[in-house]
Amino acid sequence: MNQSEIIAKAGTFVKQALGNDSSGHDWWHIYRVTNTARKIAEAEKADVFVCELAALLHDIADEKLNASKEAGLQKVKSWLETNAVEKAKSEYVMEIIATMSYNGGNNQPMQTLEGKIVQDADRLDAIGAVGVARTFAYAGWKGHLMHDPELPAREQMTLEEYRKSGGTAINHFYEKLLKLKDLMNTVYGKKLAEERHKFMEAFLAQFYREWEV
Repeated sequence: MNQSEIIAKAGTFVKQALGNDSSGHDWWHIYRVTNTARKIAEAEKADVFVCELAALLHDIADEKLNASKEAGLQKVKSWLETNAVEKAKSEYVMEIIATMSYNGGNNQPMQTLEGKIVQDADRLDAIGAVGVARTFAYAGWKGHLMHDPELPAREQMTLEEYRKSGGTAINHFYEKLLKLKDLMNTVYGKKLAEERHKFMEAFLAQFYREWEV
């Protein structure tokens, strides 16, 4: 199977697995992240195949959608083995997916170009107008409050607190989303993040104006 066929099969697999997701990690999130990863990879002269495949499969392993991080990673590993992806490429994809999550800001910086690219692509989809929409979709999916003025955002969180705690949709902007602009790895990512960050700031300002009417 050539690389184009593997990418096509991965797309079909992810559509089937996440097509009905309502948490903000649906197929169209994957579609956007994959397209962005491809654009950055081409601009950075990176391994486009690795970037596309990691982008396509990254939420199959998301611990929010699995019993555990390990269970999610095993799903990805099994798919790569079943579809006879070259061992070196498969291991590279697994490394990217295993280390790209935010995890409360506790992860070490990505060490490889392809990892940086896929991480940027995923983070770009968490901010801006789409990011705002996904934040409230996820909050509703988890049963979290939209906003509670008496519940302050947390400045620092352990990995366990990040994974287990509730919080509100609005607090999520301060606990994660507004921090992402300064964590972008690539020139392309930084450029897009600036515009999307400004949109979130404008949204929050309008939200507070309407909240206190």
